Amino acid sequence: MSDVKRGVIEVVDFYKSFGSKKVHEGVSFYVRKGECLGLIGGSGTGKSVLLRSLVGLEKPDQGQILINGVDIAPMREQELVEIRKKVAYAFQGGALFDSMTVYENLAYPLREHFQYSEKEIAQKIHEQLLEFGLPGSEGLFPGNLSGGMQKRVGLARAMMMHPDVVLYDEPTAGLDPYNTKRIQESILSLKAKGVTSILVTHDMPTVYAVCDKVALLQNRRISEQYTIDKLKQAPEGPMSQFINGESA
Repeated sequence: MSDVKRGVIEVVDFYKSFGSKKVHEGVSFYVRKGECLGLIGGSGTGKSVLLRSLVGLEKPDQGQILINGVDIAPMREQELVEIRKKVAYAFQGGALFDSMTVYENLAYPLREHFQYSEKEIAQKIHEQLLEFGLPGSEGLFPGNLSGGMQKRVGLARAMMMHPDVVLYDEPTAGLDPYNTKRIQESILSLKAKGVTSILVTHDMPTVYAVCDKVALLQNRRISEQYTIDKLKQAPEGPMSQFINGESA
């Protein structure tokens, strides 16, 4: 049996195929409370498949996915509703509702899952937008926001229910240095509150800035894993080659 005390997130012997295409064969890792794991690897190695599996959007063919010691792999959709309140997925593009204002986007999960008054919702949204450096944006539509602002609004919405875990899918992709820095600051702020996270990215400066450890997904499994301190002294191998652009 898995040692559930090891991590808030624990993936054990994870296998996944789509038809004849094998994506994962025996992937295992864990993330402790308040840690951020950087998950890196070439395009098409199944990083996003793993993230989607952690909220039940994909099912493993074999293996366990434990969140706070509970295996979500066999759960039905109805059972996953409670898990998704505690595990937020920050999608690459922000995944905002284009026809809704920033205010309505942030209000949506609160109205869907809680019985707050509109006054309470307004106060929570005001506080959240302040925290993410977005005051005064309530009435704007996603189409009026820059790419960086869209991602920060998406992250603010993901945090409206105060989840224990946040899964970041390429949160800094396509951003300028200023907005990249703002996203990094948001991730660090959430870590300081004890939020556990996984960061899927190709942005190694952000990995060094916010992660506690980094794992390389390669050849359908985790080929190497280091703490950030150890990574700086890592011997020549698959991860070093990947970071330096010497292997796919």
